[in-house]
Amino acid sequence: MSVPSFAAPGRDFGRVLIAYWSRTGNTRAVAEGIRALVPGDLFELKSTHTYPAAYRPTTDQAKREQDENFRPKLVADVADIDGYDTVFLGFPNWWSTMPMAFFTFLETHRLAGKTVVPFCTHEGSALGASVGDIRRLCPSAKLLEGIALRGGEGGYAKTDAARRDVASWLRRL
Repeated sequence: MSVPSFAAPGRDFGRVLIAYWSRTGNTRAVAEGIRALVPGDLFELKSTHTYPAAYRPTTDQAKREQDENFRPKLVADVADIDGYDTVFLGFPNWWSTMPMAFFTFLETHRLAGKTVVPFCTHEGSALGASVGDIRRLCPSAKLLEGIALRGGEGGYAKTDAARRDVASWLRRL
Protein backbone atom coordinates (compact mmCIF):
# COMPACT_ATOMS: atom_id res chain seq x y z
CA MET A 1 0.00 0.00 0.00
CA SER A 2 1.40 3.40 -0.93
CA VAL A 3 1.41 6.37 1.39
CA PRO A 4 -0.01 9.51 -0.22
CA SER A 5 2.25 12.52 -0.37
CA PHE A 6 0.94 15.97 0.41
CA ALA A 7 2.87 19.08 -0.58
CA ALA A 8 3.40 21.78 2.00
CA PRO A 9 1.95 25.23 1.38
CA GLY A 10 4.18 27.95 -0.06
CA ARG A 11 2.95 30.58 2.39
CA ASP A 12 4.81 31.41 5.60
CA PHE A 13 2.14 31.56 8.30
CA GLY A 14 4.61 32.67 11.00
CA ARG A 15 4.02 31.18 14.44
CA VAL A 16 0.83 29.11 14.21
CA LEU A 17 -1.85 28.04 16.66
CA ILE A 18 -4.36 25.42 15.52
CA ALA A 19 -7.26 25.66 17.97
CA TYR A 20 -10.03 23.13 17.48
CA TRP A 21 -13.12 21.56 19.03
CA SER A 22 -13.88 17.96 18.12
CA ARG A 23 -16.72 15.78 19.38
CA THR A 24 -16.24 12.69 17.19
CA GLY A 25 -12.63 13.05 16.03
CA ASN A 26 -13.43 14.40 12.56
CA THR A 27 -12.34 17.97 13.28
CA ARG A 28 -9.31 16.68 15.22
CA ALA A 29 -8.26 14.72 12.09
CA VAL A 30 -8.42 17.91 10.00
CA ALA A 31 -6.46 19.86 12.65
CA GLU A 32 -3.79 17.16 12.68
CA GLY A 33 -3.72 17.20 8.86
CA ILE A 34 -3.11 20.96 8.92
CA ARG A 35 -0.41 20.49 11.56
CA ALA A 36 1.33 17.91 9.35
CA LEU A 37 1.75 20.59 6.65
CA VAL A 38 1.98 23.80 8.69
CA PRO A 39 4.23 23.71 11.74
CA GLY A 40 2.30 24.95 14.74
CA ASP A 41 0.84 24.23 18.14
CA LEU A 42 -2.36 22.20 18.51
CA PHE A 43 -4.82 23.31 21.16
CA GLU A 44 -8.05 21.41 21.78
CA LEU A 45 -10.86 23.53 23.19
CA LYS A 46 -12.85 21.72 25.85
CA SER A 47 -15.58 23.07 28.06
CA THR A 48 -16.47 22.13 31.62
CA HIS A 49 -19.84 20.69 30.55
CA THR A 50 -20.38 17.62 28.42
CA TYR A 51 -22.43 16.70 25.40
CA PRO A 52 -24.47 13.55 24.83
CA ALA A 53 -22.86 10.73 22.86
CA ALA A 54 -25.61 10.65 20.22
CA TYR A 55 -25.70 13.17 17.37
CA ARG A 56 -29.30 14.44 17.63
CA PRO A 57 -29.23 15.10 21.41
CA THR A 58 -25.90 16.91 20.92
CA THR A 59 -27.33 19.17 18.23
CA ASP A 60 -30.44 19.78 20.35
CA GLN A 61 -28.22 20.90 23.23
CA ALA A 62 -26.14 23.05 20.87
CA LYS A 63 -29.32 24.76 19.62
CA ARG A 64 -30.44 25.52 23.19
CA GLU A 65 -27.01 26.96 23.95
CA GLN A 66 -27.19 29.24 20.91
CA ASP A 67 -30.72 30.34 21.77
CA GLU A 68 -29.58 31.20 25.31
CA ASN A 69 -26.36 32.89 24.11
CA PHE A 70 -24.54 30.52 26.46
CA ARG A 71 -20.80 30.96 27.05
CA PRO A 72 -19.34 27.75 28.47
CA LYS A 73 -16.32 27.87 30.71
CA LEU A 74 -13.22 26.40 29.08
CA VAL A 75 -11.17 23.70 30.82
CA ALA A 76 -7.82 25.12 29.66
CA ASP A 77 -6.61 28.23 27.90
CA VAL A 78 -3.83 29.31 25.56
CA ALA A 79 -1.07 30.75 27.69
CA ASP A 80 0.26 33.37 25.25
CA ILE A 81 -2.01 34.07 22.30
CA ASP A 82 0.02 37.21 21.57
CA GLY A 83 2.92 35.00 20.50
CA TYR A 84 1.02 33.68 17.47
CA ASP A 85 0.78 35.25 14.03
CA THR A 86 -1.83 32.90 12.56
CA VAL A 87 -4.70 31.17 14.34
CA PHE A 88 -6.52 28.33 12.61
CA LEU A 89 -9.98 27.81 14.13
CA GLY A 90 -11.49 24.33 13.67
CA PHE A 91 -14.93 23.20 14.72
CA PRO A 92 -17.94 21.11 13.83
CA ASN A 93 -20.67 23.29 12.34
CA TRP A 94 -23.57 23.19 14.80
CA TRP A 95 -26.69 25.05 13.69
CA SER A 96 -24.80 27.06 11.08
CA THR A 97 -21.92 28.22 13.29
CA MET A 98 -19.24 27.25 15.77
CA PRO A 99 -19.87 25.53 19.10
CA MET A 100 -20.44 28.16 21.78
CA ALA A 101 -17.05 27.33 23.34
CA PHE A 102 -15.48 29.17 20.38
CA PHE A 103 -17.52 32.26 21.21
CA THR A 104 -16.04 32.07 24.74
CA PHE A 105 -12.55 31.63 23.27
CA LEU A 106 -12.84 34.48 20.74
CA GLU A 107 -14.39 36.89 23.25
CA THR A 108 -11.58 36.10 25.70
CA HIS A 109 -8.69 36.55 23.26
CA ARG A 110 -7.89 39.60 21.22
CA LEU A 111 -6.89 38.50 17.72
CA ALA A 112 -6.40 41.97 16.28
CA GLY A 113 -3.63 42.02 13.70
CA LYS A 114 -3.52 38.23 13.46
CA THR A 115 -4.40 36.07 10.50
CA VAL A 116 -7.43 33.89 11.28
CA VAL A 117 -8.22 30.81 9.20
CA PRO A 118 -11.45 28.85 9.81
CA PHE A 119 -12.01 25.18 9.04
CA CYS A 120 -14.98 23.03 9.88
CA THR A 121 -16.57 19.65 9.57
CA HIS A 122 -20.27 19.53 8.83
CA GLU A 123 -23.27 17.44 7.89
CA GLY A 124 -24.33 19.59 4.94
CA SER A 125 -24.22 23.27 5.90
CA ALA A 126 -20.52 23.90 5.17
CA LEU A 127 -19.19 26.98 6.98
CA GLY A 128 -22.70 28.41 7.38
CA ALA A 129 -22.74 31.69 9.32
CA SER A 130 -19.48 30.94 11.14
CA VAL A 131 -17.35 33.21 8.94
CA GLY A 132 -19.62 36.17 9.69
CA ASP A 133 -19.53 35.32 13.40
CA ILE A 134 -15.73 35.15 13.35
CA ARG A 135 -15.55 38.44 11.46
CA ARG A 136 -17.84 40.06 14.06
CA LEU A 137 -15.81 38.65 16.98
CA CYS A 138 -12.42 39.44 15.39
CA PRO A 139 -13.02 42.67 13.45
CA SER A 140 -9.35 43.67 13.36
CA ALA A 141 -8.02 40.29 12.26
CA LYS A 142 -7.18 39.30 8.69
CA LEU A 143 -9.64 36.52 7.83
CA LEU A 144 -8.55 34.05 5.16
CA GLU A 145 -10.70 31.66 3.13
CA GLY A 146 -11.88 28.70 5.18
CA ILE A 147 -12.51 25.10 4.28
CA ALA A 148 -15.50 22.90 5.11
CA LEU A 149 -15.26 19.11 4.98
CA ARG A 150 -18.02 16.56 5.46
CA GLY A 151 -17.75 14.76 8.76
CA GLY A 152 -20.49 12.38 9.73
CA GLU A 153 -20.50 8.69 10.40
CA GLY A 154 -18.44 7.95 7.29
CA GLY A 155 -15.82 10.39 8.48
CA TYR A 156 -14.77 11.85 5.10
CA ALA A 157 -12.66 14.33 7.10
CA LYS A 158 -10.47 11.40 8.19
CA THR A 159 -9.71 10.16 4.65
CA ASP A 160 -6.73 10.63 2.34
CA ALA A 161 -9.05 12.50 -0.04
CA ALA A 162 -9.79 15.02 2.72
CA ARG A 163 -6.08 15.38 3.46
CA ARG A 164 -5.51 16.13 -0.24
CA ASP A 165 -8.31 18.74 -0.07
CA VAL A 166 -6.65 20.34 2.96
CA ALA A 167 -3.23 20.39 1.25
CA SER A 168 -4.74 22.00 -1.86
CA TRP A 169 -6.58 24.59 0.28
CA LEU A 170 -3.41 25.48 2.19
CA ARG A 171 -1.50 25.95 -1.07
CA ARG A 172 -4.28 28.30 -2.35
CA LEU A 173 -3.99 30.44 0.76
